[in-house]
Amino acid sequence: MLQLPQGSDYFGMFELPRKLWIEMGALEQKFLQLSWKLHPDNFVNAAEEEREISLKRSSELNDAYRTLRDRVGRVEYLLAIEGARKEGENKQKAPPELLEEVFELNESLDELREAKAEGGDTASLKHQLEAAEKHFEERLQGVDGELQTAAKDWDAAMDANADGATRKTIVSRLNDLLNRRSYIRNLVVNVQKELL
Repeated sequence: MLQLPQGSDYFGMFELPRKLWIEMGALEQKFLQLSWKLHPDNFVNAAEEEREISLKRSSELNDAYRTLRDRVGRVEYLLAIEGARKEGENKQKAPPELLEEVFELNESLDELREAKAEGGDTASLKHQLEAAEKHFEERLQGVDGELQTAAKDWDAAMDANADGATRKTIVSRLNDLLNRRSYIRNLVVNVQKELL
């Protein structure tokens, strides 16, 4: 039976270096190849234990593929295996440069909720919130650009076999950017919910 490398991380499953730029065609091709070899249909006549292992390995492979093909998920996963992020971690602390804007946004959201509850005029408040949503979406794009730059720095450090301190600095920056991205993304989602 084909085994995925024991104790291997997702990058290792696909025989990839721990880099954040991945050629998607090669990833998909390796995924299809491994999926075919691990598919439970290939083990219908095998012992119960082998069928269970096949299901487990297929599931692990699917999780790995889903994570690695998503650029943000890939960064989160890399940080987790580098020990900089626990699974599901999202520090929901407002970035200092956004504190005033977030305060104003929350006030506008509260005013809109009150106006909706009282049956008042919500048009101007909605217009204000639409502008805020656009502004935060632009901020999100900016953070995504910074994240892309930091990912390139990580890959360059891996190529150069950088020392631990350099890698740790880049990992810390990636983690900060992910936290900022998550916070801003949640602001956008909250505004969108209120505008429905």
